[in-house]
Amino acid sequence: MTHPAFKSDSVAVITGGASGIGLAAATNFARMGMRVIIADKAADKLAAAAETVRAAGAADVMATDLDVADRTQLELLEKQVTDRFGGTDILMNNAGIGGKSSTLDAIEPWEKMFGVNLWGPIHGTQVFAPNMMRRDRPGAIINTGSKQGLTTPPGNPAYNVSKTAIKTYTEMLAHELRSAVGDRITAHLLIPGFVYTGMISAPEKPASAWTAEQTADFFIERMNRGDFYILCPDNDVTRELDEKRIAWAVGDLIENRPALSRWHPDYKDAFAAHIEGNG
Repeated sequence: MTHPAFKSDSVAVITGGASGIGLAAATNFARMGMRVIIADKAADKLAAAAETVRAAGAADVMATDLDVADRTQLELLEKQVTDRFGGTDILMNNAGIGGKSSTLDAIEPWEKMFGVNLWGPIHGTQVFAPNMMRRDRPGAIINTGSKQGLTTPPGNPAYNVSKTAIKTYTEMLAHELRSAVGDRITAHLLIPGFVYTGMISAPEKPASAWTAEQTADFFIERMNRGDFYILCPDNDVTRELDEKRIAWAVGDLIENRPALSRWHPDYKDAFAAHIEGNG
C-alpha cells in the first residue's frame, strides 16, 4: 500500500526543510520524483539543501527563506508555488524551535515557540489547504509534533504546550478534512522520538538517538499504512515503553492523581511498577 499522494507528479512543500527531519523528508520525496519546495528561516543552509534534494532525483526544486510565524510570507509562498507548479499536494509543517521557559515568568520564549511551533502549522494549513482541496488531487498535510506534547514532562512548558496544542489542532484538522473531502487529503501527526538534529546540543550523534533519515523513512512507511499518529521509536525507547508512558499520563486524569505524577515522589514506585507491568 502506498499513500496516493506519493507519486512522481506531486508537489511537496516542507517548512524547516533545510536540515534535520525536514531535509530528510524532502530527500525522500525527491527520490519519488516529486517537485519539492523547501522553506526555512536558516537562509545560509538553503543552497546546500536544495542541491541535496536535487541530487536525490527531484523533478524540480525551489528553496526560499521564510519565517512561518509570518502568515504573509506563507501566503506569498503559496502563490509562488501555485504559479510555478500549479498547486501543492503535500504540505509538511515541520519548522520548529526549542528553548528554555517557565510557567511563571518571561513571556518572550512563549511567544517565539508559539509563533513557530503552533502558529506556523496553523498558518501553513489555513493558507495552503483551501487550494489543495480545490485541486481535486490526492494530498496530505503532515504536522510535526513531539512526545513532549503527549506526556508533557517538566522543564520546558512553552515547548510542551505548543506541541500539545498542535496535536489537538491536527486531530481537528483530520476530522474536518475527512468530512469535507473524504480520504482524498489526509492529515498526519508526526511524533518523533529522540532524533539527532540541530535542536539538540551534541557534537556527535548520541547512541540513543535516531538519525533524521531514519525518522523520515519511518513516517513515510507509516503514512503508507494509513497511520494518523506516527509515533516514532528511537534507539533507546521502544513503542511499548512509549505506550506505557502515555497510558500513565492519561491515567493521571482518569485516576485523579496529582498533575505529572510520573515525576511526583509519592508515585515513584507505582510508576516503576507500571513500567515493569506489575501495576
